[in-house]
Amino acid sequence: MAKSENYELLPDKQGALWDVVMYVPVVVVLASLALQLWYGGTYKNFSYVLVFAASFIFLIGANRVLKSRLMILPSAPRSFEIDKKLVVVILRNGERVELVRELRYFSDYAGKSFGLTGVDLSGKKQQFVFHKAQFGGESNFNDIRSRLAVYK
Repeated sequence: MAKSENYELLPDKQGALWDVVMYVPVVVVLASLALQLWYGGTYKNFSYVLVFAASFIFLIGANRVLKSRLMILPSAPRSFEIDKKLVVVILRNGERVELVRELRYFSDYAGKSFGLTGVDLSGKKQQFVFHKAQFGGESNFNDIRSRLAVYK
C-alpha cells in the first residue's frame, strides 16, 4: 500500500429489494399482532411491547435500505480512500471522515459485506457497513478486502 487507493461506491438496488422483502413482513406481522392483542383485550399491555419492536425493526430496516444499500441519506458513504495509516470515508453530504485511530475491519462469514470502525480526528467513534454489490464486481470487492485485512 504505497499510495492511496480511492474506491467509488454504487447503490445496491438488488440488496435493497432483499432487505425490504425481509423487513416489511416482520414489521407487518408485529404490528398486526399488536392490533389483535390491543382490540382482543386479554393481553392489552403486551401490545405496547410489540409496537415498540415493530417501530424498532422498521427504523433498523429503513436505515439499512436508505443509508447502507441505496445511499440516499446524507450520512451515507459515497466513496472511501485507503492509505497506510488511515481510511478516509467521503459521505454523500460531502463531509470527509478520516478514521485515524483504533481502525478495525470486520468481514462477515458469507463474504458479502464488511464493516469498518474507527475513531475520527474529533475523537468520535464511526462505523460503516459496505456490501459486495456496491463495488461493481467481485474483483474490486476482493481487492478491497485484501487491502483492509491489515486492520483486522
